[in-house]
Amino acid sequence: MPQWSDYSNGERIKILRGTEITQGDLAEKTGLSIATIQAAEQDKRLSLPTLMKLAAALSVDTSVIVGQQAPRRAMRQEDRTMMRDLSHAVHDTATGTPPVVEAPDLDELAKITRQGWELYWKGRYSEAGSLAAPLLRSAAARLYEQPVGEQSEAWGAVADAYRICAYVANLMGVRDLAYAAIGHAQRAAENAGDELRQALVTSGRSWVYLRDARLPEALELAEKAAVDIEPRFSRATPEQLTVYGSHVNFAAVVASRMGNKDRAADYLSQSHAAGARMGREVRAHGTLFGPVSASTQAVGINVSLGQTGKALALIEEISKDDTGQLSEAAQHRYALDKAMAQADAKMWDASLDTLEGALRSAPHWARHQALPQVIVSKVGRASTTRLRRVSKLIGAGPAMSAFPAPTPKTAL
Repeated sequence: MPQWSDYSNGERIKILRGTEITQGDLAEKTGLSIATIQAAEQDKRLSLPTLMKLAAALSVDTSVIVGQQAPRRAMRQEDRTMMRDLSHAVHDTATGTPPVVEAPDLDELAKITRQGWELYWKGRYSEAGSLAAPLLRSAAARLYEQPVGEQSEAWGAVADAYRICAYVANLMGVRDLAYAAIGHAQRAAENAGDELRQALVTSGRSWVYLRDARLPEALELAEKAAVDIEPRFSRATPEQLTVYGSHVNFAAVVASRMGNKDRAADYLSQSHAAGARMGREVRAHGTLFGPVSASTQAVGINVSLGQTGKALALIEEISKDDTGQLSEAAQHRYALDKAMAQADAKMWDASLDTLEGALRSAPHWARHQALPQVIVSKVGRASTTRLRRVSKLIGAGPAMSAFPAPTPKTAL
């Protein structure tokens, strides 16, 4: 597959324009003539003023068009527009300059934050990002207006907004923005004086490290986040168990990516214990956890450890009624883990059936996932027709992520 820099400027403009925007549409958006657009795409003529207008209309930096920097994986025009606004919100609020927006009260900010997480867990990442940018500006405005000594709740709202921004950027493959947003979230959580929020941010940073193939750092942070909030089970609230359970689950995931079976098993045991104590799935602080989450995550962990038999045995025990308790994104992610287990077991057709079902049921979610590409690369003995069909659903094109190429260890 060609690298982004291997294409010509004209080819890169065509790829960025995609099928959503015609040459006529681009001419209207830029104020350029269709002949100028055609000349640029045919590599006949591309002046600096034309380059600047095209970059603005396509919501990318000029460096992307000239091949110095790759665009983000699976990004459409609306995604790029959303990410640019999200980047502006993150960096502008971090300067401490008061945003010129109305400051909602704290209850309204909490309500909007819950809406943002609902969109995120439905796998509607573009919509979550579109909400996160104004949410962050509004939370920053509320912080600015709060009296000194009464700012802890407002800092908490700012931390939550930054965390949503970081999660969206991480899934979109915008590494630098993910690092920046999670760093700002950490400072805000510390100012809020909320240990639970601080642990959530630490876990989020661990996830960014995992996507960046920094596995030792990811494990260290995941373990710290879990240890920092380990509750006394006899007195723990459902909210505390939800956050703790999701943290130890993630620590098990990272340990499995490093091939550390003992650590992964230990954290899985704690995860199952927390889930059993809860008895049901519970949402809290932008996360969902319970006994079903513990079981479905265990499938992916065993796949990563090369324990295909254990993964398939777990799959047999998990029913549709069980997975129906999960968020939509978690259901789809479990389907990918299941497809990976089937591929490892050389159950080629079953793997493609499972993968195709996930891709068709949630195309808006699937186009931001790296794991389908990894699964297809494993399914080497299925029929060519089936592979072509599934590959088309995944989408073809140049690698466009700022993160290292996905592998079974980092595709999360």
